[in-house]
Amino acid sequence: MITETVLSRSIRLMFASGLVLGSMQVASAQEAAPMQRVEVTGSRIPTLNTEGASPVTTLSAKDIKIDGVRNVEDMLNNLPQVFAAQGSSISNGATGTATISLRGLGSDRTLILVNGKRLPSGSVNSTAADVNQVPAALIKRVEVLTGGAGAVYGAGAVAGVVNFILRDNFEGVELQLNGSGYNHSQGNDVSALVSKAGYPVPDDKSFDGKSRDASLLVGGNFADNRGNATLFVSYKETDALLQSERDFSACALGSSVSTGFGCVGSGTNPRGRVINNDTGVSYTNGDAGVVRRYTSADSYNYGPVNFLQRPSKVAGVNARAHFDINEKVRLYQEFNFHNYTTDAQVAPGGIFLGAQATLRNDNPLLSQAWKEALGITAPGSSVDVTLGKRNVEGGPRVADIQDTSYRQLVGLKGEVNNWTYDVFGQFARVNHAETNSGYFSSKRIALATDVVPDPVTGAAACRSAVDGSDPACVPYNMFTLGGVTQAQLDYLNASGHSMGYTQQIIAGFNIGSDLGTYGIKSPWATSGVGVSFGFERRSEKLKFEPDEASLSGDLAGSGGASPPLVDGFSVKEAFGEFRVPLLEDKAFAKNLDLSGSFRRSDYSAGYTADTWGVGVDWAPVDMVRVRGSYQKAVRAPTIRDLFNPQSIGNNGPTNDPCEGAIGSETLTATAEQCARTGLPANLYGKVPYNSANQHSDLNGGNPGVLPEEGTTKTFGLVITPTKNLTVTLDYFDIAIEDTISSVDPSVALDQCLSTGAAVFCNLIKRDALGSLWLSPNGPAGFVVNTTTNIGSIGTKGLDVGASYRQRLGAMGGLDLTMNGTWVKEYTVENVPGLGTYDCKGLFGQTCGTSTPEWRHKLRATWTTPWDLAVSATWRHFDSVAQERLSGQELLGTSAVAAVEQQLGARDYLDLNAAYNLTKKMTLSFGVNNVLDRDPPLASGNAIPAAGSANANTFPQVYDSMGRFVYMNLTARF
Repeated sequence: MITETVLSRSIRLMFASGLVLGSMQVASAQEAAPMQRVEVTGSRIPTLNTEGASPVTTLSAKDIKIDGVRNVEDMLNNLPQVFAAQGSSISNGATGTATISLRGLGSDRTLILVNGKRLPSGSVNSTAADVNQVPAALIKRVEVLTGGAGAVYGAGAVAGVVNFILRDNFEGVELQLNGSGYNHSQGNDVSALVSKAGYPVPDDKSFDGKSRDASLLVGGNFADNRGNATLFVSYKETDALLQSERDFSACALGSSVSTGFGCVGSGTNPRGRVINNDTGVSYTNGDAGVVRRYTSADSYNYGPVNFLQRPSKVAGVNARAHFDINEKVRLYQEFNFHNYTTDAQVAPGGIFLGAQATLRNDNPLLSQAWKEALGITAPGSSVDVTLGKRNVEGGPRVADIQDTSYRQLVGLKGEVNNWTYDVFGQFARVNHAETNSGYFSSKRIALATDVVPDPVTGAAACRSAVDGSDPACVPYNMFTLGGVTQAQLDYLNASGHSMGYTQQIIAGFNIGSDLGTYGIKSPWATSGVGVSFGFERRSEKLKFEPDEASLSGDLAGSGGASPPLVDGFSVKEAFGEFRVPLLEDKAFAKNLDLSGSFRRSDYSAGYTADTWGVGVDWAPVDMVRVRGSYQKAVRAPTIRDLFNPQSIGNNGPTNDPCEGAIGSETLTATAEQCARTGLPANLYGKVPYNSANQHSDLNGGNPGVLPEEGTTKTFGLVITPTKNLTVTLDYFDIAIEDTISSVDPSVALDQCLSTGAAVFCNLIKRDALGSLWLSPNGPAGFVVNTTTNIGSIGTKGLDVGASYRQRLGAMGGLDLTMNGTWVKEYTVENVPGLGTYDCKGLFGQTCGTSTPEWRHKLRATWTTPWDLAVSATWRHFDSVAQERLSGQELLGTSAVAAVEQQLGARDYLDLNAAYNLTKKMTLSFGVNNVLDRDPPLASGNAIPAAGSANANTFPQVYDSMGRFVYMNLTARF
């Protein structure tokens, strides 16, 4: 008998393995299926029993259609166990991938499988698997095991496993057409601030941010039904949505303890800004040739140009086939292809405040007003200055990203003398190409701002053109409004190109058996001992090739240099499992099973790692089941963790309390504290303030980093008081030691300021102007943020699930399902001995993405007798407080504006209706976020400047674009 992974055979069994949302239709489709051995995510042992010691949450194809979302990451983000990571709402800091972070422990700690086999690294930019590779329309179900399973599947499963089961054995033709978009009524309180600041307030939106996709599935049997082949093709387009299209994101928000929210912006403004390095005074172009002091009102509103939703196009091909050589042997293959393109757009670049120049009295571009303001009216006089000018004339910066993946799997599985086997080989590769445009060349900025009179005409000329070192140089006129010409832009404009690939090759086998055939079983049970053994060899390779502009960091405002990387590793792994039914049909033991697993991993980097786990599954009576597990897992370092060259980036602290003039709101540290961070006494009160909330870091890999170790404990209770009701309670405790991470730059700076400890202060490297971001000619300022084994992270909590079914006679049937997670704690120890902080119920620059204490998803589905099913879903997020209000010293204790002391609770109502037009055609229509709730807002003072934060909120967490309206038509032939 060939074993295949299938759904549980009844509602009771499905919920004993984990919560299944919208399970009525799935159960009814399976009621007539014969019992057969199955594999459940978390184990490779084929068994008749679909319960396990670890809880598994299952999301069916029907649930996916009811949710209406067509992005796989958004579909999973609806589960309380899943936290936001990379996705389509991230623009600044986008990798072009979509990733999953179970329990909020990080995408690299979540293992992604397709049909039980590992997905490759998603991109040269992100080693986490990219779920854009998984076609939503082809998913049969998703099984989510949160916490452990490293011994079964290998490194990366510290936080858990997401297993996408795709459809197979299909006969016929199925066509799906989908369309969706957003309807939104403006009216956020922020709109008054936008209007007051002089920025346009968007109108109500009837239907924008549109997405449309189509897929075709064709399949059939062959060779007298001994084989089946399916082909799936899909295409999807999603429109861009700018932040200017929502009132709450139409300006970048700042906050003040005294005045609350206000529109703020970048100090690199379109009018041009010049800072006298001797006096620290800033000047800008006024109207009619006037030169005046720069004020905060001159800052640039960078928010509206950024994408709130990135545009994208994705095409996919999936082909699966199997052929039964005989009744005991099956040959199978899978081929997956996807091509994904997207643009990540952010505000225009230009000369970012920090460029250094010397302005001389004879510079023809300087008006008399500029010379007087800078104090260089005397012949031969000069002044050293810091320059900034936003390139609004040239348009936004855009990263054009394209990822193309290929995955081929070939295997042979079957049975020999009661032993099942699976031998397979898998090759996967993701090609990456990226073009970054809309930038100025840093080298050419220096030349274009070094201006002298032409020896012949007296007109403005580049010194480099006069001396012949760069005859093409064109002086950049940032000292006159409207003075920038196309010729100037053509000289300064620069783009960067990079390409590369990630590659994964796996060969392995596993065998399993029910040893009861040989009489190996407990004397108090009828079922035999189940075992599984296997071996795998996996090799990983990454190649990243930037062009010279990207390699050198010449693109001003790009976040630093992108050094090349070509490296990889391999690992050999032997693993095994057992499951022992100790008691069956005894008093107070309907069944009692003991399970265990072990994996030995030998890495080419020169280290080994052991992972193991044990579990107990006990049903004292039919209506009660108790389960528990203890697992040790590892996460091996990725190629970038090990070998990424060190470079300067912009992931440093959000704020530097040593910036700003004496008496300003921004300079909050004392001279003594700032001296601890390397700031000379003569520069105190003279470090320019960075209004963009981005400072520099030194990041990169470390060949000496070792695997981190995780411990997962789970304890669960499944109660079925009636055949119509199932309740699950599962406690989880995940702790990860020696984390592969770095000292958080914000923590390093705060600790140096407050304690002066050398371990932190040695990480602070200020530049010649005392800043951590200006980087004038000479060594750059930054906070060291390189990879190492340091600290720990952990989370504890309780998953709550429930399912209730009630038949309504002639009125059909009603299903109620609920999935909720309560977080007891989410602790981080950034540096051993420093102490821990708890991010439960908090958000902020250190805690990052909000971690609600309670989240749930509650759904009611009424299946009528009139070919119509109607569903209503309630999604809830608890409020979260600003981390600086927690009283935890490591999270800071400074004052927080009242308007952002918390991100308020959010409740979303989703409605769906599915109608069978004919026996072979179904129309589904729905609206998510029916009440059009805006997301909770916070300013750049309270949330990270990039990454998961965007548009003054966390758009991957909250519904951020309004009502989501969608329609699906499925036709089968």
